[in-house]
Amino acid sequence: MAVTTQKLTFADYLAYADGSGTRYELVDGDLVPMGIGTGLHGAIAEFLTEQFKAAAQRLGQPWTAKDMRIGVRSPRGTRWDTSRIPDVVLLPTAQWEALRAKEAVIELTDPPPLLVVEVVSDSTVATDYRTKHSEYSVLDIPEYWIVDPLQNQVTIGRLQSGRYDDEVFTGSQTVQCSVLPGLTLTAQQILSASLA
Repeated sequence: MAVTTQKLTFADYLAYADGSGTRYELVDGDLVPMGIGTGLHGAIAEFLTEQFKAAAQRLGQPWTAKDMRIGVRSPRGTRWDTSRIPDVVLLPTAQWEALRAKEAVIELTDPPPLLVVEVVSDSTVATDYRTKHSEYSVLDIPEYWIVDPLQNQVTIGRLQSGRYDDEVFTGSQTVQCSVLPGLTLTAQQILSASLA
């Protein structure tokens, strides 16, 4: 649900503050409020952030993961006034450090993140499975995870020739992550945000 009637440019979006503390994505120049989400939603994002950081360290990769802190400029139709805030972003540490001196947004001219995750909620099903699936592939993000507690599944899209090839994991199946080989999490561990 958009909250503005006048379209905003990306610069307007970066400067926008209504004092409510609400976080917004910018979609085709419209502000779209981000819901708070359930405790499980936040727990999954935090759990994956920690797991990705640990996996990158085990691999000796200079990468970091951040939950709900980084915007990603995104294409949508013929407009470029769209910025998403994924639930988790995996990116090179140097790229994260370069964002310290400016708004924490990965621009269209920047290298794409290595991996993004969206955790599905009732209000984001179509956006996460369709819209963002398309937008993130156009940005050449190598891997896109859709963690869906509503359907008890984890979908991992791997970029192949500009499109995501999706694989669905459920229950005790170990997710297959090409960006972080050796990550040994089951779908159930991710969906419950627990190593148990």
